[in-house]
Amino acid sequence: MGIAGAEECRRVELEELRRISERACMLASRRKDSDEFHGRRVSSHSSSDTDEDPGDELVCVTSGVSLLGLAVVNQLLQCGFSVRILLDNPEDRERVREMKSEGGGFRINDCKVSTLSANLMECDSLANAFEGCRGVFHTSSFIDPSGLTGYSKAMAEVEKKVSENVMEACARTSSVRYCVFTSSLLACIWRDGTQAELPPVVDHNCWSDPSLCVDKKLWYALGKLKAETAAWRIAKDRDIKLVTICSGLVTAPDLCMRNSTATLAYLKGAQEMYEQGLLATISLRRLAEAHVSVYEAMGENEAHGRYICFDQIIKTQAEAEALAREISVPVTKICQSQEAEAEEASTSTSSKFQLSNKRLFNLTSSRAPPNRCYSLTHFHNKTNF
Repeated sequence: MGIAGAEECRRVELEELRRISERACMLASRRKDSDEFHGRRVSSHSSSDTDEDPGDELVCVTSGVSLLGLAVVNQLLQCGFSVRILLDNPEDRERVREMKSEGGGFRINDCKVSTLSANLMECDSLANAFEGCRGVFHTSSFIDPSGLTGYSKAMAEVEKKVSENVMEACARTSSVRYCVFTSSLLACIWRDGTQAELPPVVDHNCWSDPSLCVDKKLWYALGKLKAETAAWRIAKDRDIKLVTICSGLVTAPDLCMRNSTATLAYLKGAQEMYEQGLLATISLRRLAEAHVSVYEAMGENEAHGRYICFDQIIKTQAEAEALAREISVPVTKICQSQEAEAEEASTSTSSKFQLSNKRLFNLTSSRAPPNRCYSLTHFHNKTNF
């Protein structure tokens, strides 16, 4: 990404964070006025086990000024939660400093959203950051800051280590009850064996094969797989309530400008995913909605385990071309040319796999009343029988 592109990216991110902060202050003010009007006590953050309004509940979002982090923060604020944004690198801290210095009514840290710096590589630092929070949303992922390689084998090990630190910090922090962990569909679909040997439906019970990821140099898939398996190991050992969301390729306006290296890392092996019916996408907004919906369901003992999250499976050349335009990549990164695809289809008799988000669909469709802050009716059951 060039200098002009980097400056535009930062401008967009600053504007997004400012908008979220201003909305948080507006929501906090409205809530306070309403409580005072009705004679209710206005309380501060709480982490007790009593039934409480979400507005009294503090949650923490790691990498909270990343693309996904901001979307989750925004959704949490709309649902009435108080949010602590974890700043885990100098770039994030610089973004917040720029926002504060620009003024313009920006009031972070004095309403329903606050920031706190922590080192993801230090468990004690994370435990201190999580103190007082009832839930943790671990949205962090790691990409090449130079934008050259996208994601390396070394980054997969870093992501695993951070996953272990986050889960251990959750276990050490008495206030933390729940953790929502952002994984990837890539942690489910790269399975070794012939199609005849593998179950045709790919769902929350499926796990990628780490040796296959290594053989194919699918480092992003390997990183997500290692991070999620580490999270589950510690959650079971330390009795932590954990849910993981295995999301498809994230799509959003200006995505190519704001998240290009992660997108390219996900797309490694995209042609094979497309051919097997395993290339799926999820809009940023709906992914954020899924995070909050699952978290709320955890508090009611309705959510547990893994959830596959996507809203479209790329099945046709036209859909592949539309996705390529949306994320600004050549269509050949997603599928072969129309001529090659037609020739292969005429000679191949292999059946495609079938992705299923049935578990998430069943959870969200049973929970969403008409006036709720999320609109997860968009998650149709995508299993194709």
